[in-house]
Amino acid sequence: MRSDPNGSGKTGPGPVAKATEPGPVASGGSNEAADLARARRQLLSGGSESTPGARGGHGRRLDAPALRHALVDLHEFWLTTKGAEVGIKRDGGFALVAVGGLGRRELLPYSDLDLVLLHDDMDPAVVSQVADKLWYPLWDAHIKLDHSVRTIPQALQVASTDITAALGMLEVRHIVGDVELSNLLISGVRRQWRTDIRNRFDELIAQTRSRWERSGEIAHRAEPDLKSGRGGLRDVQLLNALSIAQLTDGMPGLGPESPGGGLALAHRRLLDVRTELHRVAGRPRDQLRAQDADEIGAALRIGDRFDLARMLSDAARTISYSVDVGVRTAGNALPRRGLARLRRPPVRRPLDEGVVEHAGEVVLARDARPSKDPGLVMRVAAASATTGMPMSASTLNRLADHAPELREPWPKEALNDLLVLLGSGSRAVAAIEALDRTGLWGRLLPEWGAVRDLPPRDAVHTWTVDRHLVETAAYASGFTTRVARPDLLMLGALLHDIGKGRGGDHSVVGAELAIQIGKRLGLWPSDIATLTAMVRHHLLLPQTATRRDLDDPETVERVVEALGGDGVLLELLHALAEADSLATGPGVWGDWKSSLIGELVRRCRLIMAGENLPAPDPLDPEHVALAASGGVHVALNPADSPHTYVVTVIAPDERGLLSKAAGVLALHSLRVYSASLGSSGDSAVNSFVVSPRFGAPPQAGLLRQELIRALAGELNLLDMLTGKEDEARESQRVAAVEERGEAAVPVLYAQAPPRVIWFDTAAPGEVILELRAEDRLGLLCRLAAAFDTCGADVRWARVTTLGSSVVDSFCLDLGGHDTRASRQEVERAILGVVPLPKPKKQEGAGPE
Repeated sequence: MRSDPNGSGKTGPGPVAKATEPGPVASGGSNEAADLARARRQLLSGGSESTPGARGGHGRRLDAPALRHALVDLHEFWLTTKGAEVGIKRDGGFALVAVGGLGRRELLPYSDLDLVLLHDDMDPAVVSQVADKLWYPLWDAHIKLDHSVRTIPQALQVASTDITAALGMLEVRHIVGDVELSNLLISGVRRQWRTDIRNRFDELIAQTRSRWERSGEIAHRAEPDLKSGRGGLRDVQLLNALSIAQLTDGMPGLGPESPGGGLALAHRRLLDVRTELHRVAGRPRDQLRAQDADEIGAALRIGDRFDLARMLSDAARTISYSVDVGVRTAGNALPRRGLARLRRPPVRRPLDEGVVEHAGEVVLARDARPSKDPGLVMRVAAASATTGMPMSASTLNRLADHAPELREPWPKEALNDLLVLLGSGSRAVAAIEALDRTGLWGRLLPEWGAVRDLPPRDAVHTWTVDRHLVETAAYASGFTTRVARPDLLMLGALLHDIGKGRGGDHSVVGAELAIQIGKRLGLWPSDIATLTAMVRHHLLLPQTATRRDLDDPETVERVVEALGGDGVLLELLHALAEADSLATGPGVWGDWKSSLIGELVRRCRLIMAGENLPAPDPLDPEHVALAASGGVHVALNPADSPHTYVVTVIAPDERGLLSKAAGVLALHSLRVYSASLGSSGDSAVNSFVVSPRFGAPPQAGLLRQELIRALAGELNLLDMLTGKEDEARESQRVAAVEERGEAAVPVLYAQAPPRVIWFDTAAPGEVILELRAEDRLGLLCRLAAAFDTCGADVRWARVTTLGSSVVDSFCLDLGGHDTRASRQEVERAILGVVPLPKPKKQEGAGPE
């Protein structure tokens, strides 16, 4: 007996019966399915013979969707006819159901037939006879077949123990026979899946991630696996399984207006490519080979292999984003287990104005009004990148539906949030991808459309052009302390290849685009000129260093001339060259290339003019007059952009004043964008450009009262700031552990190492210290306290916050002890309060 009740195919364990299986011919003849095989061949070749039960005309080549429909109709017609002939009838105790491609109505040219013969505990001899009459004609016609014969309890038992079999049976569809029997299986498998999903979810996700590791990411692979790769057809089936478990929608997170047209269109496009891949290869194949891409692109009327690669990237990234949303939503929908059930429900923790954290996601506050708040999109994205928490799909959809476009030029707060996003390193990749898949990134940067999903023309490139730009910015975030303008480094990294995909020299085209983007962002004209030059000359250093003779003086002179003798531009291009190379692919950046570019930069600096020393800002005459009157004065006035204010503090110049004034501002959630610190007579005159993190700023009278208390020693500002920072970090850690089951990364780890630069002045004992570091809550307060601890008096200071980076210059009076030891003491003190990079794991060390 060839077909026993426990026989199995893809729907359960055991050997798989294929077309070449040997054995005696069952009753009914060896060529009963020859007409089916012949009709399949005619459909694939566009033959002229009509096919019973199949759609399609005579003598024309069916396109991919029509071919799939025709194949489904053809096989259903044959199976229905054959099933009735061998006794699989209504009320006969038998039912034939399909899983796999036929079950999903997605039958491809060379897909296996995945069939299950159900029976109502019939006599084994009768079951064997019916099964043999059904399977043997298919085998003898060389039609690949995965089969099993089961009762309903047997099928449910397999589904309960084998998660792969369960996923297959979730797609089961009745073909012929007893409909009630099929419905019992369909309803039983789905009910069992919903009941057991709590215990099987972790296994399902682990299996999915293992599949991704084996098969790679479709969007960025030269020869992607369309079925099992990340963003492939298996992921669509995963979403369907989570939907059946009632944990998420079948198409979460995206609508038809998003780039790529949403999940349904992305799914159809992958199916079409895989259909043509089967037709071109003449066999079942899931991996798209480079030599087949042009033919498939032409068959689908897409274009050449590059056009096909761009379409596949778009579709795969759309599916990947939908899966991320679906898995996260499903995980949050599951009931808590173990001790987590006893903990209080997740609270809504404020992150920024109109932005809160809830259940491990960044969401909108209840009182947020997206239609009235154009900067909300950037605040949400910046909060997501800095905390490492994903943006809620519902929040992104709400923003996509209601958020207005930012006016031009952008408000300073929006530009700063963009810089915070870009400065968050690798965490920015997921945030920007989410914005892009929901159409929000394209609103912020309309020029992005030309590079979105654009495949590289050079095999050395790992990523699509748009992803390469984001990866370059992520690498550049680690170099921000090497340059005097970290903001321009981040923007230049994001835009350096923005001219690709438009024809012509992409550096020239990109430079023109950088002008309009810089104006939109609200940059100063001089900064727009620098950004434009970065994009125009981003290849100058690597091409010159690797292709020209550096010992020839004309080589260096041409570079200096091209850069206009601008030392700031030179250091920006140096950092950008390394970030660009690292983001290109493995092996592009190495010691040889690094040393050549470094030598070129060194020689250029030798013939460039020296840099000017930092200098204090001039004092406002009104502030000088107020300082002469003595006492403590605090003024808060609107600045030149909405939600930005200037806080002026005038008080007797005593040790600790700067630290306490900055601490009071930080405790009241006022972010310091810049500060100018000076003195007049016996009074200090300190001005801070700030913006409130939440709501309206506090009253100037309250700030004055708190400052007086701090000066009197009634407030321990450093302890209060540390407590506030620890509370935020602990809330983030608890959310990560409870909602995602993973430990949170400490928020104080920096992307770039801090850098301290010393400048000598003409005054004895007076030095200028420039600090380049990443920002943290109350950093200026902590720095001033560190100076006080070392006995260094701050004569004046210029403080600038550029996104998540600070470039602070302090003129210090070291009290006649300007020695190497005293400088080292100051340096150790300030390095003790700035964020440091995460320590690298040493070889042979245990887990971090």
